[in-house]
Amino acid sequence: MPRKPYLVGIVGGSASGKSSFLRDLFARLPAAQCAIVSQDNYYRSIDEQAVDAAGMHNFDLPTAIHCDHFVADLHKLMRGETVTRTEYTFNQRDKPGRTIVVEPVAVVLVEGLFLFHFEEIRALFDLRVFIDAREDICKQRRLQRDGAERGYGPEHVEYQWENHVLPAYRQFVLPYRDEAHVIVTNHGGYEKGLEVVAHHLERVIVRA
Repeated sequence: MPRKPYLVGIVGGSASGKSSFLRDLFARLPAAQCAIVSQDNYYRSIDEQAVDAAGMHNFDLPTAIHCDHFVADLHKLMRGETVTRTEYTFNQRDKPGRTIVVEPVAVVLVEGLFLFHFEEIRALFDLRVFIDAREDICKQRRLQRDGAERGYGPEHVEYQWENHVLPAYRQFVLPYRDEAHVIVTNHGGYEKGLEVVAHHLERVIVRA
């Protein structure tokens, strides 16, 4: 019977650098022995999202995620089964999502905002990593990212930050920083933290 994949949970606030850290970590590891699962691909459709008092959809709540689908897919990987998912394109209707196939390899890197908030998900991780960055830095990164990658105007991004993103971070993400095994600071770079995590996972793969 194949050995259960080693699950790594990578959490941090919006624009803290989770995706960049994940990309660089993946590049350091043998591609055939490592896979990625992103919470972003488990968002509910816009019709299922909560709406605030101003009529704006709020994607920065744990209820925005199909938690049951997410848990089910992680359990599939742990049982040695392949997971297939359609990429979530953040409601850009003219951009079809690609099909993502994840194999149950030695190390599975799982990234997302609310991974530690959900107890049933948090308990599955063999290693929990928290990417920590100052709120002002995250705000500037988000303004740049959402404008360039998601087509949102600065006023929209600013509104989301003040009314959705920051309150959710303080309530549903930051309180779980102490649940992490490793805290990686990313105010201006995460190279040292990346080195530590990559070295640990290289040893995990060797033992697999």
